[in-house]
Amino acid sequence: MGNLLRHAVEKKKQYLIDQLISLGFYQKDSHYLFEWTLSDLEKEYRLLKIRIKHPSS
Repeated sequence: MGNLLRHAVEKKKQYLIDQLISLGFYQKDSHYLFEWTLSDLEKEYRLLKIRIKHPSS
């Protein structure tokens, strides 16, 4: 069960890293983002999406 959960978390992290990079958040080295927690990646992704949707905010 632990390996399944770990795999799901790593898959979600990779998805968010890919999204952040594609949105221009961090282009140089994704290893830095991989060190972030899933919660931190989700938070940054939500904030970035808001900034893109409302650029003057």
